[in-house]
Amino acid sequence: MTVAGKPNVGKSTLLNRIVGQKLSIVSPKPQSTRDRVVGIRTDGDVQMVILDTPGLLTPAYELQRVMRATALRALRDADVIVYLADATAGTAEPLNVAAGLERPPRAPVITAYNKADRLSAEARAALAREPQATLVSARSGDGVDLLLARCAELVPESPFLYPEDDVSTQHLRFFAAELIRETTLEQLGDELPYSIACEIEEFREGRSPTYVRAVLFVERESQKRILIGAKGQRIRSIGQSSRKKLEALIGDDVYLDLWAKVLPNWRKSASALARFGYRPPEDSAT
Repeated sequence: MTVAGKPNVGKSTLLNRIVGQKLSIVSPKPQSTRDRVVGIRTDGDVQMVILDTPGLLTPAYELQRVMRATALRALRDADVIVYLADATAGTAEPLNVAAGLERPPRAPVITAYNKADRLSAEARAALAREPQATLVSARSGDGVDLLLARCAELVPESPFLYPEDDVSTQHLRFFAAELIRETTLEQLGDELPYSIACEIEEFREGRSPTYVRAVLFVERESQKRILIGAKGQRIRSIGQSSRKKLEALIGDDVYLDLWAKVLPNWRKSASALARFGYRPPEDSAT
């Protein structure tokens, strides 16, 4: 099941709600999801593999082109698509229009209007009359069970692909980097919203505390100075908040060794993007 939609409509919040724990980072800044995030939900005899995808946008530089290619590949591979739209913006344009596709995807599409709890009764009734539409609030959970029931009717039958207690296919390193990037967005989102990348250089388990060496990359020296802050105060604050998130994720004490470096124009460099794991699917068309 692929969750797709424009930036900042609540896709990551919905994935976290469905899985029952935080996998995708959440930020008021659009385009915070850069790669697909895989969640797994097993409920009785139904197992769903859910993909949170980057927001559908018109790319302006290489990172956004990779993000768009990742989202389009997830649409092509989906058995069911949840097209998430902002209920407060009114009736959503068709998914193929939002995604810039020549034709609708092959998979069945359920249009889910998020933030429906913010609507008047009249507006809710109007959206509810749309074919294949479901009203939800990813933040409160209202309507999510109904959405999942509709998805369960459409997913193909097969044996479970993963153990029942798995919640993702991705490694702790991936989620550690994402949580550190989320913390940086929280503290510096107005100053450096899109220039931050995080790389985990070392992740050493086996004895407590777990040792994590991470590097935050920016594109210019002036951004690095902002990231570090006066006398290192800002990067220490980011490190302290990130460490708490990592300890909650890992379930162990963490020693976070956090650094800042400059990688000029990394968002526009295919080799730099590959270094951070942002690679377009080979058969994707942007």
